[in-house]
Amino acid sequence: MADIENMAYDSLLNRFKDILKHNNLKFTKQREAILKILYNNDEHFSPESLYILIKESYPKLGVGIATVYRTLNLLEESGIVTSLSFGSSGKKYELGNKPHHDHIICSDCGKIIEFEDDEIEKKQLEIANKHGFKLTGHIMQLYGVCKDCQKLKEGRIN
Repeated sequence: MADIENMAYDSLLNRFKDILKHNNLKFTKQREAILKILYNNDEHFSPESLYILIKESYPKLGVGIATVYRTLNLLEESGIVTSLSFGSSGKKYELGNKPHHDHIICSDCGKIIEFEDDEIEKKQLEIANKHGFKLTGHIMQLYGVCKDCQKLKEGRIN
């Protein structure tokens, strides 16, 4: 299994190198660290949280926050990462090679839970067909309050 995972990472890394070359940018250890952290984690990162994790994981690498922002923008433009927008709170990023999924987001703590639901997917196609659309993609984000935050609120009220 590790060989398959390494092949997938190597393929992604080669794609990233091609994108950098196409944009006349150098491949650096700092940029590779950003890709590697995204690849090895299922989290949704803000640029700041990604920067902190890189600094903790690679303390001698000297990655700057500007490098993180620029690299995330390049990765998003090339489709390697996708982002969720949180308005004035900014974006959170995840690797874009996952199968399609939707998100439930806690409006109190920001926790993000990924889910897949065949019934929702089927209903979306039905709605698109009903209105004469050929669906080419979608992003679903459901907002609410997670059970941990609900418990915290209940504790404050009681």
